[in-house]
Amino acid sequence: MPPTRNRHGGRDRNRRPGGPRQTGRPQDLVRRTAFDVIRAVETRDAYANLLLPARLRDRGLTGRDAALATELTYGTLRGRGTYDAVLALCSDRELRRIDAPLLDVLRLGAHQILSTRIPPHAAVGTAVELARSVSGPGQAKFANAVLRKVAGRDLDAWLAIVVPADADATTRLSVAHSHPKWIVSALRDALGPDRDQIDALLAADNARPRVTLVARPGRATVDELYEAGAGPAPHSPYAAVLPDGDPAGIAAVRDGRAAVQDEASQLVALALAAAPLRGADARWADLCAGPGGKAGLLSALATERDARLLAAEFQPHRAGLVARAVDPRAGVVAADATAPAWRPGTFDRVMVDVPCTGLGALRRRPEARWRRGPESVAELGPLQRGLLASALDSARPGGVVAYVTCSPHLAETRVVVDDVLRGRGDVERLDSPEVLASVATGLDGLGDGPYAQFWPHRHGTDAMFLALLRRSE
Repeated sequence: MPPTRNRHGGRDRNRRPGGPRQTGRPQDLVRRTAFDVIRAVETRDAYANLLLPARLRDRGLTGRDAALATELTYGTLRGRGTYDAVLALCSDRELRRIDAPLLDVLRLGAHQILSTRIPPHAAVGTAVELARSVSGPGQAKFANAVLRKVAGRDLDAWLAIVVPADADATTRLSVAHSHPKWIVSALRDALGPDRDQIDALLAADNARPRVTLVARPGRATVDELYEAGAGPAPHSPYAAVLPDGDPAGIAAVRDGRAAVQDEASQLVALALAAAPLRGADARWADLCAGPGGKAGLLSALATERDARLLAAEFQPHRAGLVARAVDPRAGVVAADATAPAWRPGTFDRVMVDVPCTGLGALRRRPEARWRRGPESVAELGPLQRGLLASALDSARPGGVVAYVTCSPHLAETRVVVDDVLRGRGDVERLDSPEVLASVATGLDGLGDGPYAQFWPHRHGTDAMFLALLRRSE
C-alpha cells in the first residue's frame, strides 16, 4: 500500500509510522542539498525543478537519498505558508527578524517534523546541525528551542491553533493549503460556478505531479515508452506516465525523440493541429516557443503532414533549447513576436503560449506562489494582449490561432481574449472543448466553451487555458 500524503504532498508521519531507511550516505549532504536549492530559489530566482537535478548529479545523490532530497526541497517550498504560521507561534522573534538562511533551515526542519515519516527527534537534530553549519552555535540553540516546540504537536493540531474556527474562508484556505490569499481568491474566481471545489484544487496544487512523457510522432511511439517502463496516460494518444526513475534513462528521451511534457501541454498542441481551418495547411508557427515542449510536438505533427513549423523565441538562449527539441525540418529564430519580421497573414496555424504568472503549474513549480504578487497579473497584461494581437495578424484569413496560458487566472485568460477580440470583427471563436474531445480520451469538466480550462484536481494536469480562434475570410 503506498504511503498516504498530507495536504502539502509529503508523506504523512501521523498516518504511517517509521522513518527513512538509512542508506549509508551522510544525511547532512541530503539536507544541505535541499537547503542550497531552497536558498538559490530565494536569492537568485532559481527554479527548483531545473536546479535540483543538477545538484543531485553533482553530489552523487541517487536512489533513496535523491528521493529524500527531492521531498525535502519541494515539500518545504510547498508548505512554506503553513510552516511560517507555525514557526511564528514557536519563536520569540518575529520571522522577519530571523536571518533569511536560518529561517529556511527552520522551514526545512518544520517540514521534516510535521509532514514526513522522519522521527521528530531525528528531524530536530539534523536541522539543528544544519543551523550550526549555516549560522553558528548560537543560532543552533535558537533553532533547537523553536523546533522542539514545533515537534510538540502534529500538523492537524497546529492548524487548529493557527487557523481559528472563526477565521474567514480565504484565510483558512491560505494557511491550511499554503497559498497566498490573492491566489486563493483568484483560483476560486476562476472556478466560477464550481468554486466549492477550491479545497480540492489547492490540495491538488500541493500533490507531487506524475512524470508524463510524450512520444513525438514519427520519431518515437508510446509502445517504446511502455517497453522502457512507462505506463498508459489517461488523455493524450502520445503520452505515457513514468511511475519512477529518471526520464533521462530512457533512450528515446535521451535522443530527443520523446520528452517530459504535461498532458495538458500536449493536448493544446494537438487541438491547434486538429482545429478546422479553410484552405492551405502548410505553414505553422509557434510565437513563444521556449523552452520547446509544444514546439517539439507541433513540429513532429507538421512534418507528418508535410507542413513546416517556424518557432520564434524572444530570448536567444531559450531559442537554442527550442532548436534541440524540434524536428530538423522546423525553423527556429530568436525574434520578438510583438514586432514580427514576417508579413501579416503568413501562417495557417499559430500557437501563442504567452508569458504568464504560472499559477497553473504550482505543482511542479511551488516557489512561483511566493515569487509573484497580484501586481504581476497587471504587469503581464499588455504583453499578453500584444502577443495575441500579433498572432491573429500573423494568421491568414481562414487560419487558426491557439491562445494558451499556464494560468487559470481570469485576467490572463478569457479577459485577455475578450479584450483583444472586442476591437476586431475578423475573428471567430471555435469550440475548444469540442476540438479537444476529437483528439483526447476521457476529458470532461473543461467548461462549456468556447474556451477550455484544464484543472489539476479534475484532469491530473497543469491548469492550462486554451482559446481557439479562426480568422474570418
